[in-house]
Amino acid sequence: MEPVLKIENLQVSYYTDAGRARALDGASLALNAGEKLGLVGESGSGKSTMALAMMRMIKPPGRIEGGRVIVGDTDLTTLTEDEMLKTRLEKITYIPQGAMNSLNPVMRIGAQMVDAIKAHDKSLSKAEMSEMSMDSLESVDLDRSVFKMYAHELSGGMKQRVCIAIGILLKPQVIIADEPTSALDVVTQRQVMETIDRVQETLGAAIILIGHDMGLMAQFVDKVAVLYTGRLMEVCTVREMFTNPQHPYAQALIRSLPSFDNKGVFHGIPGLAPALLRLPSGCTFHPRCQHATEICTTTLPRLEQMENGRLVACHLYSEQV
Repeated sequence: MEPVLKIENLQVSYYTDAGRARALDGASLALNAGEKLGLVGESGSGKSTMALAMMRMIKPPGRIEGGRVIVGDTDLTTLTEDEMLKTRLEKITYIPQGAMNSLNPVMRIGAQMVDAIKAHDKSLSKAEMSEMSMDSLESVDLDRSVFKMYAHELSGGMKQRVCIAIGILLKPQVIIADEPTSALDVVTQRQVMETIDRVQETLGAAIILIGHDMGLMAQFVDKVAVLYTGRLMEVCTVREMFTNPQHPYAQALIRSLPSFDNKGVFHGIPGLAPALLRLPSGCTFHPRCQHATEICTTTLPRLEQMENGRLVACHLYSEQV
């Protein structure tokens, strides 16, 4: 099966007065139609940067410096700004983290949805656009009456589902959800995730779910990609990640989760993630890694495929590649 999404050697840097901060350093991924990928890592690891780079929404002082993002047979990095504007929502869509900050408080929900459709297809009548919008609202379990409401009249969960409804208006092939449940209570979180799940099944789209909640990942994704200092450390199935993580950083992440076996015992990851302006040489995780050897301090490990198909960037497994 040909992947619906291919990310090849994607690189993003931010240029500051203190120097260049490399926020994404050669990330490569592939995702098939219907697959769900969880993108995890500590704050500042590059998760949202990766999502925004895929959407070509990196703003100065940030800059996409290399790589390709291919959706279907279209390389998004070669498109003009006008072509990319058409591609957003149509081929690839982004569901933001803060729904309230994404919706215009002085426009009705319906007007915002119609505007999104109009930006892509001006040939449709207003009645057709309105019907498309209300159908999309119904597909995420919202009443058609929401079409005439303002954002402040909706609960947090409803606002998040409005963002999903806007994101799927034009039936995209790839959906990026950036921590879509971070500001919601656990019951509403589940409702929103079930909505995303059902929408994905209907469209057959590929989904990238960005977040910190490993429990949520365990329930809703097929594969997990672990990011650290802008580099992919491990990519594998969700079952492999929770039962047998290979990279020391992935192991530390899983070990830090609370469990019934060790009630009240918490395992943190020693040290702090380094500043992107002052990354250590070699493997950037080596100052915090209990398995680090001399080669880890000098040579950057490549993300390579192991015999079982998973991708790991660690010198410990170089002989198994």
